[in-house]
Amino acid sequence: MISTPNEQLSPSRKRHGKSFDAFKAFCKEIWFIPIIAVIIAILILVIEHAHAQILAKFFSSFIYATLIGFPTALILNWVGFRYTERFPRLIFVIFSGVLLSTAIVGTFIGAAIIRAAGIIPPGFYMREVRSALPISLVITLTVGLSVTAYETLRHRLQDATLQLRTQQMEQERANKLLAEARLSSLESRIHPHFLFNTLNSISSLIPTDPKRAEDTVGKLASLLRFSINANQASLVPLEQELKIVRDYLEIEATRFGPRLRYEISVPENLSAIRVPPLALQTVVENSIKHVAAQCTAPVAITISAAQRERSCELTVTDDGPGFSLADISPDHGLANLIGRLELLYGDSAQLTVAGVDSLSVVTIRIPAGDAAQ
Repeated sequence: MISTPNEQLSPSRKRHGKSFDAFKAFCKEIWFIPIIAVIIAILILVIEHAHAQILAKFFSSFIYATLIGFPTALILNWVGFRYTERFPRLIFVIFSGVLLSTAIVGTFIGAAIIRAAGIIPPGFYMREVRSALPISLVITLTVGLSVTAYETLRHRLQDATLQLRTQQMEQERANKLLAEARLSSLESRIHPHFLFNTLNSISSLIPTDPKRAEDTVGKLASLLRFSINANQASLVPLEQELKIVRDYLEIEATRFGPRLRYEISVPENLSAIRVPPLALQTVVENSIKHVAAQCTAPVAITISAAQRERSCELTVTDDGPGFSLADISPDHGLANLIGRLELLYGDSAQLTVAGVDSLSVVTIRIPAGDAAQ
């Protein structure tokens, strides 16, 4: 898997990067501090019926709003970044504690600054605190929790949108790989050598076995039709996939004659299992190209399937010497199949190659639950 630039960063650099981005976003939104100051000033004027000394009241309100607003925003940003994912159910309780603490501390410090500025007379410090504290608590909790709820919903929406876009991109990639697989299969079918060999075999069968020649023409048409008009779904019944594999092997049998023997051993109760289209056919075609076509001795190909507890195994065995998946090129049919399995099932599916008793065994393993859908 190719890592993106963000994935290549260390965890500490990721955290610092996200924190810095969040701080920049906060700096762009500090316009609400003066608005809060105005709101506080209006509330104080209405509650205390103090129509005089509006400038002093506004200055006092701005002091409270600044001393409470800025620390609250910074601390909430830091707390949210560190603890939202760790304590999702308690985060609003934590935020409420932060809001109460900053409101109380900011009110006491603000009252001290107002007293030092001479706005209130000596001896009125605690009276100023008792007057401003309830308003500071209410406004801080109201604004803080409202902004927190809004930001939480906004980030969840962004995450959901990003996840949806990622799924859409993966689906588009899966569809592209499937289309490439179908195109590659079609190109291999209509390759001049393939068509020449097949038509030549049909021609030689017409005088001696016209019924088999007719059947071969039908199998060739069925194979080409499936390659072009494969089911648009990402999975097809195993029974349908086996029919295409059988048609392909029968066509090749007219070319290789008795040198090619095959056996399909699949229990009937697995015929409805859904598998990626052209999956088995791709593996069988690999055996034909690299074993049957390269060997003068008789070659046997066996296709089997078995269902385990949590997986379904599709196996193709031939008389070949075996090979390594690390040696195949990216445009190889098996490489394309591996990519499709990864996109359809993630880490739950795999394609393996092994040598057993001088035989080459290629196994496709997919989740039993997904395969049976």
